[in-house]
Amino acid sequence: MAKTWVVVVDSSCARLLEASTPTGPLVEVEMLDHPEGRMRAQELTTDLPGRAFDSSGRGRHAMEREVGPRQQEAITFARRVAQRLQGAAARGEIERIVLVAPPAFLGLLRDALGAEVRRIVTAELDLNLAKLTPAEIRGRLPERLYHTLEPR
Repeated sequence: MAKTWVVVVDSSCARLLEASTPTGPLVEVEMLDHPEGRMRAQELTTDLPGRAFDSSGRGRHAMEREVGPRQQEAITFARRVAQRLQGAAARGEIERIVLVAPPAFLGLLRDALGAEVRRIVTAELDLNLAKLTPAEIRGRLPERLYHTLEPR
Protein backbone atom coordinates (compact mmCIF):
# COMPACT_ATOMS: atom_id res chain seq x y z
CA MET A 1 0.00 0.00 0.00
CA ALA A 2 1.28 3.48 -0.88
CA LYS A 3 2.28 5.55 2.11
CA THR A 4 0.86 9.04 2.28
CA TRP A 5 2.16 11.68 4.64
CA VAL A 6 0.18 14.75 5.57
CA VAL A 7 2.80 17.35 6.47
CA VAL A 8 1.27 20.00 8.73
CA VAL A 9 3.78 22.76 9.33
CA ASP A 10 4.25 26.35 10.45
CA SER A 11 7.38 28.37 11.22
CA SER A 12 8.04 26.56 14.51
CA CYS A 13 6.64 23.03 14.22
CA ALA A 14 6.24 20.33 11.57
CA ARG A 15 3.94 17.37 12.14
CA LEU A 16 4.45 14.37 9.86
CA LEU A 17 1.24 12.37 9.86
CA GLU A 18 0.56 9.14 7.99
CA ALA A 19 -2.71 8.29 6.29
CA SER A 20 -3.06 4.58 5.54
CA THR A 21 -6.22 5.08 3.45
CA PRO A 22 -7.61 8.07 1.52
CA THR A 23 -10.45 8.55 4.05
CA GLY A 24 -8.88 7.11 7.20
CA PRO A 25 -7.48 8.71 10.33
CA LEU A 26 -4.05 10.30 10.65
CA VAL A 27 -1.30 8.84 12.82
CA GLU A 28 1.61 11.03 13.88
CA VAL A 29 4.92 9.65 12.62
CA GLU A 30 7.22 12.41 13.76
CA MET A 31 7.32 15.99 14.99
CA LEU A 32 10.08 18.44 14.09
CA ASP A 33 10.36 21.31 16.54
CA HIS A 34 11.93 24.66 15.71
CA PRO A 35 11.75 26.82 18.87
CA GLU A 36 13.53 29.70 17.11
CA GLY A 37 10.35 30.15 15.06
CA ARG A 38 8.57 31.25 18.25
CA MET A 39 11.22 33.79 19.28
CA ARG A 40 10.97 37.53 18.85
CA ALA A 41 13.29 39.19 16.33
CA GLN A 42 15.25 40.85 19.15
CA GLU A 43 16.02 37.42 20.64
CA LEU A 44 17.28 36.07 17.32
CA THR A 45 19.93 38.67 16.68
CA THR A 46 22.41 40.45 18.88
CA ASP A 47 23.90 42.75 16.28
CA LEU A 48 22.45 46.07 15.35
CA PRO A 49 22.41 46.86 11.64
CA GLY A 50 25.51 48.62 10.35
CA ARG A 51 25.53 52.29 9.48
CA ALA A 52 26.24 53.85 6.13
CA PHE A 53 26.73 57.30 4.69
CA ASP A 54 24.26 58.70 2.19
CA SER A 55 25.56 58.86 -1.35
CA SER A 56 25.19 62.62 -1.26
CA GLY A 57 25.21 64.92 1.71
CA ARG A 58 26.25 64.29 5.27
CA GLY A 59 23.50 61.95 6.42
CA ARG A 60 24.02 58.54 7.96
CA HIS A 61 21.44 55.83 8.30
CA ALA A 62 21.08 52.27 9.53
CA MET A 63 21.51 49.63 6.86
CA GLU A 64 18.52 47.36 6.46
CA ARG A 65 18.77 43.60 6.16
CA GLU A 66 17.34 42.05 3.02
CA VAL A 67 15.69 39.33 5.12
CA GLY A 68 14.74 39.85 8.75
CA PRO A 69 15.75 37.41 11.47
CA ARG A 70 12.30 35.83 11.80
CA GLN A 71 12.05 35.35 8.03
CA GLN A 72 15.54 33.81 7.99
CA GLU A 73 14.52 31.34 10.71
CA ALA A 74 11.43 30.39 8.70
CA ILE A 75 13.60 29.79 5.60
CA THR A 76 16.01 27.67 7.66
CA PHE A 77 13.16 25.56 9.05
CA ALA A 78 11.54 25.14 5.61
CA ARG A 79 14.87 23.76 4.35
CA ARG A 80 15.08 21.38 7.32
CA VAL A 81 11.57 20.05 6.65
CA ALA A 82 12.34 19.73 2.93
CA GLN A 83 15.51 17.73 3.70
CA ARG A 84 13.53 15.37 5.92
CA LEU A 85 10.94 14.82 3.18
CA GLN A 86 13.63 14.33 0.54
CA GLY A 87 15.32 11.69 2.70
CA ALA A 88 12.04 9.88 3.34
CA ALA A 89 11.17 9.89 -0.36
CA ALA A 90 14.63 8.61 -1.33
CA ARG A 91 14.32 5.74 1.18
CA GLY A 92 10.83 4.85 -0.09
CA GLU A 93 9.15 5.77 3.21
CA ILE A 94 6.54 7.86 1.38
CA GLU A 95 4.89 7.87 -2.01
CA ARG A 96 2.48 10.80 -1.62
CA ILE A 97 2.59 14.06 0.32
CA VAL A 98 -0.18 16.47 1.27
CA LEU A 99 1.27 19.81 2.41
CA VAL A 100 -0.69 21.90 4.93
CA ALA A 101 0.81 25.24 5.98
CA PRO A 102 -0.02 28.94 6.30
CA PRO A 103 0.35 30.69 2.91
CA ALA A 104 3.71 32.39 3.57
CA PHE A 105 5.34 29.24 4.95
CA LEU A 106 3.84 27.11 2.19
CA GLY A 107 5.70 29.29 -0.32
CA LEU A 108 8.98 28.89 1.55
CA LEU A 109 8.49 25.14 1.72
CA ARG A 110 7.70 24.94 -1.99
CA ASP A 111 10.93 26.82 -2.75
CA ALA A 112 12.94 24.43 -0.56
CA LEU A 113 11.57 21.16 -2.00
CA GLY A 114 13.58 19.28 -4.58
CA ALA A 115 12.08 18.03 -7.84
CA GLU A 116 11.72 14.45 -6.57
CA VAL A 117 9.58 15.54 -3.63
CA ARG A 118 7.56 18.10 -5.63
CA ARG A 119 6.63 15.25 -7.97
CA ILE A 120 4.89 13.32 -5.17
CA VAL A 121 3.05 16.30 -3.63
CA THR A 122 -0.58 15.51 -4.43
CA ALA A 123 -2.22 18.47 -2.64
CA GLU A 124 -1.37 21.76 -0.94
CA LEU A 125 -3.68 23.45 1.55
CA ASP A 126 -2.98 26.92 2.91
CA LEU A 127 -4.21 26.34 6.46
CA ASN A 128 -2.54 26.82 9.85
CA LEU A 129 -3.32 23.55 11.66
CA ALA A 130 0.03 22.68 13.29
CA LYS A 131 -1.22 23.09 16.87
CA LEU A 132 -4.25 20.78 16.45
CA THR A 133 -4.52 17.09 17.30
CA PRO A 134 -4.35 14.52 14.46
CA ALA A 135 -8.13 13.97 14.74
CA GLU A 136 -8.81 17.73 14.56
CA ILE A 137 -6.45 18.07 11.59
CA ARG A 138 -8.21 15.20 9.77
CA GLY A 139 -11.55 16.90 10.37
CA ARG A 140 -10.34 20.05 8.56
CA LEU A 141 -8.99 18.21 5.50
CA PRO A 142 -10.95 17.03 2.45
CA GLU A 143 -12.82 13.76 2.95
CA ARG A 144 -10.56 12.01 0.41
CA LEU A 145 -6.90 12.94 0.81
CA TYR A 146 -5.95 11.46 -2.54
CA HIS A 147 -7.31 9.37 -5.36
CA THR A 148 -6.49 5.69 -5.39
CA LEU A 149 -4.56 6.17 -8.63
CA GLU A 150 -0.77 6.18 -8.63
CA PRO A 151 0.85 9.48 -7.59
CA ARG A 152 1.56 11.91 -10.37
